[in-house]
Amino acid sequence: QVQLVESGGDLVQTGGSLTLSCAASGNIFIINAIGWFRQAPGKQRELVASITTKGITNYTDSVKGRFTISRPNANRTVDLQMNGLKPEDTAVYYCAAAVLGNYNYWGQGTQVTVSS
Repeated sequence: QVQLVESGGDLVQTGGSLTLSCAASGNIFIINAIGWFRQAPGKQRELVASITTKGITNYTDSVKGRFTISRPNANRTVDLQMNGLKPEDTAVYYCAAAVLGNYNYWGQGTQVTVSS
């Protein structure tokens, strides 16, 4: 089992920055990758960024150049640095851990609100 806890969500103005953190505990050695997802009201959950245990990163097009995912402490912590925030980035952000290619473990989410 893997437990994930997100933190760092807040209310910011357009153009502002936030860093979200995902703290993983439990059997973290089974994790292949960690992803940050977001879900805005009335929209489907989308994968924003991911990072594998080898450090390979991927980003959805809408955040490329603005968001950076990193693993400052191997699989124990995964951060999402968000710069140049826009109102359309407003959502609940979740981190999830992938095991054998599937995102099986999820955190409870943290709210990010960007005011215009």
